[in-house]
Amino acid sequence: MSIPSFRKLEKDLEVNKTTLHNWKKNRPKLYEFIIDSYRDKEILKNHLNFMIEQKKYIEEEIDLTKKVL
Repeated sequence: MSIPSFRKLEKDLEVNKTTLHNWKKNRPKLYEFIIDSYRDKEILKNHLNFMIEQKKYIEEEIDLTKKVL
C-alpha cells in the first residue's frame, strides 16, 4: 500500500502543497492520521472487491444447483 501523492492529497483535501508540507513537518500526527486513513480506505476497497467476486461465485453456484434440480 503506497502513500498517496501530494497531488492526490491536494485535490481530496482541498489544500495546497505548502500546507501539506507544513502538516508533515509541524503536525506529524495529523499527517500520519491522513496517510493511515488512505491505507484503511485502500484495504476496505480491496475487501469490497473480494466480496463482490465471492458473490459472483455464489450466484453461479446457485444457478448451477437450480439447473440440476
